[in-house]
Amino acid sequence: MKKTALLSSALLLVAAATLTTINSQENAMSFFITSKGSGDGANLGGLAGADAHCVALAQAAGSSGKAWHAYLSVQADGNKPAVNARDRIGFGPWYNAKGVMVAENLNQLHSEFMRLGKQNSLTENGTVVNGRGDTANEHDILTGSSLDGRTIDDSSNHTCNNWTSNGEGSAHVGHFDRTGGGDNPTSWNSAHGSRGCSQENLVATGGAGYFYCFAID
Repeated sequence: MKKTALLSSALLLVAAATLTTINSQENAMSFFITSKGSGDGANLGGLAGADAHCVALAQAAGSSGKAWHAYLSVQADGNKPAVNARDRIGFGPWYNAKGVMVAENLNQLHSEFMRLGKQNSLTENGTVVNGRGDTANEHDILTGSSLDGRTIDDSSNHTCNNWTSNGEGSAHVGHFDRTGGGDNPTSWNSAHGSRGCSQENLVATGGAGYFYCFAID
């Protein structure tokens, strides 16, 4: 009887550990705000450089086995077509570093029902970024995107020359804490344009050159 009870207990422990591992894998981090930018303003080295930055930060934080893309749109340039940020990040669901689901799918992510905000939009290390009211305010997040996650189709450049410029131009940004000024102050991805593309101008506008990273698988 004792052997049977011990065997049953052991099986229960194995099952519980397996379930915990599965849940941990399912809720593993698949979204974060970069804890640091390129240091060169909005010059991220294009999409390739931004994606590489996401990968490096995720790996340094202990994440493995995922492919990461930056949530950035780029505008058409000659024979190169425009790229929408929403088309680069997979289909969800996405979880922050604490295992909280911030959006189940693309439609929820780009709706009022997403769960982004100061407490859930964390860095890869699970830390809260300085927002409006903090010193310094770093709530501007580079996206180059419209409210629905697409390029902004007008005659202006909203991506600092497709994330290769640290000088003239402007980058469209969102407010990760969903508060502040601009045309859409509560938008996480499309609040207003930056003052310029240099690190100094991004800081002056209320940012630090951070951007969003999403796991695409």
